[in-house]
Amino acid sequence: MKERQEIRPRDEAVELIECYIQREAMKPHQQLPSERNLCEMWNVNRVTLRTAIRRLTEEGKLYSVKGSGTFVAPPKLERNLQDTRSITEHVRGAGHLLQNKVLDVQVIECGKHISRELQIPIGSKVFYLKRLRIMDSVPYTLESTYVDYTICRGIEDYDFIDESLYRVLSYYGVYLTQGQETIGVTYASEDEAKLLGVDEGSAMFHLSGISCSPNGQPVEYFSSVVRPDIARFTSILRRYPPKENKE
Repeated sequence: MKERQEIRPRDEAVELIECYIQREAMKPHQQLPSERNLCEMWNVNRVTLRTAIRRLTEEGKLYSVKGSGTFVAPPKLERNLQDTRSITEHVRGAGHLLQNKVLDVQVIECGKHISRELQIPIGSKVFYLKRLRIMDSVPYTLESTYVDYTICRGIEDYDFIDESLYRVLSYYGVYLTQGQETIGVTYASEDEAKLLGVDEGSAMFHLSGISCSPNGQPVEYFSSVVRPDIARFTSILRRYPPKENKE
């Protein structure tokens, strides 16, 4: 007869945290007691507790804000990679509160990379906008955007704390209906970590791509760093049946 396998301390700590959340009927964004209090409450060491918290964070059940503590995570914001809506439309359409913090806004001359992405000459003027997007009071994504300035002169005068970039572009008769996007993994720099409320070196989603007008002309190049404990990305797969051989 096999001996009963003992529960690992980390797994036990995970169960204790999950049971505590259920027993206290904790809601999204409610803060857990401090690590010291939880360790004393359950007689576990801090290394074990932190390992359990890290696992639940990776599973999207908790999130941490540096200097503040650990909180119950809301359901992750799910975005289809084929969705061409702006972040503003997507987040608010899902019933979340979205706030913007404008970090930089100016008209600059583009370098080689932006020139290639937007298919404009090097040195052409582009509108540059850098924003921290905050969902339900939690930093969500850090976004940099470059737009061909010839199609939106004066756009730098708009208040992008409240305005959606895509809505403002529509005032110029510019509509973004298609594009290309890539997604990968990056690691938070010191500045990104401070702004997003994570530890430096934390794994993050990195999104970049171009948005185009209906005729396929590149209008916007974007680059975003997104917290994986708050968002996830999906895509629709289709398999088409083979064509019939009519010979």
